[in-house]
Amino acid sequence: MVVIRLARGGSKKRPFYNIVVANSQNRRDGRFIERVGFYNPVASGAAESLRIAADRVAYWTGVGAQLSPTVARLVDAAKKKTVAAA
Repeated sequence: MVVIRLARGGSKKRPFYNIVVANSQNRRDGRFIERVGFYNPVASGAAESLRIAADRVAYWTGVGAQLSPTVARLVDAAKKKTVAAA
């Protein structure tokens, strides 16, 4: 099964997550099919904390990929942010 989930990067105490499309049987930080965004929970100031390629997420969900609960929450937040900005 294909899932859209977070892959952790960054250093100790400074998490950085890539939002990736991966086979569910692969390791969390292992091989992935495509990177569709990132999430930086410790971004400060003018730094961008969340970027998602909504068109790619829509494509992958259209062909059967499942969103992890955290990624689903982040996608909803990104949609609300773009609607509010428009």
